[in-house]
Amino acid sequence: MAELKTKATAASVEEYIASRASDEQKTDCQALMSMFKRVTNHSPKMWGPSIVGYGSYRYVYDSGRTGEACLTGFAIRGRELVVYLSCEDAAQETLLARLGKHKMGKSCLYFKRLADLDSNVLEQLVVNSIAAVQHRYGIL
Repeated sequence: MAELKTKATAASVEEYIASRASDEQKTDCQALMSMFKRVTNHSPKMWGPSIVGYGSYRYVYDSGRTGEACLTGFAIRGRELVVYLSCEDAAQETLLARLGKHKMGKSCLYFKRLADLDSNVLEQLVVNSIAAVQHRYGIL
């Protein structure tokens, strides 16, 4: 089985942001970091080369494959920022409809700037996502 690329590293979060983010993104990253720290009570760690992650959990797939991932986090993807969320229920869908200008993948929330989003809705999406992951994987 191939080794996972996305695992916690000792790389510098500050260096990652400084090397990838535009000035506006740097400001948005600082705001995201503040919110994630408050919501998770964890300090940021780099996961792989490009994810700023908070907390962690162990997962087991039906196939038996296991691994570790961050509870939530964000990344800089060119002109967009990405927040990693679980949004698989109706409550999350309702919040997404009120969030503002974004695109949603399976577990990736893409947006260009925080100013386009309702920050209270974003925070609730993150809180709900963490609770869903903790429930799914039996984390207290």
